Amino acid sequence: MPTDPSARPPGPSTAELAVFRERKQHADQPFPFNIYPCTIPGDFPQVALHWQDTMELIYVKKGRGLVQAGPHTGDWMQAAAGDIFVFPPGRLHGLRQTPGQAMEYENLIFALSLLGAPDDPVTQTYLLPLQAGRLALPVRLRPGEEGWRQAAACLDAADEASRQRRPGFELAVKGALLGFLGAVVGLRTAPPEPPTADTQRLKTLLSRVEAEYAAPFPVSRAAALCGCSASHFMRWFKQMTGQSFNAFLLERRLIAAAARLRGTDDTVLAVAEAAGFDNLSHFNRLFKRRYGMTPSAYRRAPAAGQQKNPDPAGSGAVQEAGISRGLPAADSRGSS
Repeated sequence: MPTDPSARPPGPSTAELAVFRERKQHADQPFPFNIYPCTIPGDFPQVALHWQDTMELIYVKKGRGLVQAGPHTGDWMQAAAGDIFVFPPGRLHGLRQTPGQAMEYENLIFALSLLGAPDDPVTQTYLLPLQAGRLALPVRLRPGEEGWRQAAACLDAADEASRQRRPGFELAVKGALLGFLGAVVGLRTAPPEPPTADTQRLKTLLSRVEAEYAAPFPVSRAAALCGCSASHFMRWFKQMTGQSFNAFLLERRLIAAAARLRGTDDTVLAVAEAAGFDNLSHFNRLFKRRYGMTPSAYRRAPAAGQQKNPDPAGSGAVQEAGISRGLPAADSRGSS
């Protein structure tokens, strides 16, 4: 398993970002910054491969896990306490449990527009190129590496300011995020590689699945979207993501169902139907196989974290069953 793949964030055009962006609108909030404390597998077994047009940082606090920093099976990296993963807008990424282990981490998401006005030299020199995929950043910072101590201190400062919420905390958060980018922007000078046809095709498919996972979505339809035969598509998707399309779709539906169970009072039948399952008994069996308990028991069981993003790659009706630390409590239940 490679330890640190080279930075090659896909650089979709503005039009592509508008069409295929993640539907979860972090950037439409008054102060577009959120921190989600998460645990894998406590909160969810994995975060499906996805991307968005906001900046996303994964700051590992405890344990070990697997982080995917690109569309290929070779892009998986072992994550350990202290590691910081950097995912600029448009970068495909995902997370998964290391067998037999758990990983606690903070998921920091913010809009780059938060950090500078359109005519600000910082925006013109750094933020716009970063948004457009023309400025490369290191994928991972590890304790002891150049820039890590300063970068980690900035994230800790943003976390503390958001937690305490004293008057002016927004200024402290903004300053800490600018400090973080200042610490990492010079660490990787090689230009990002342009997006490949396979990457763009996969992003298009993932965006369509994200919008319509609750509807019937056979392999034949996915293959047609990618312009290839079903047999070729199945081989291609497994090569790109490391799992079959049916397994990917099932996992996405189960994650959506788990989020809705914790975040709404809908009946189990309504939850199953909203996630794309048309047979309640079948849903109950699949859910228990994945989560180790029935849907009803899962709803009653305490969540692993009090503040979390239970549907991290998603756009279902329930987006945040917990309260993120980036916004006042009244605004913390996101919509997308």
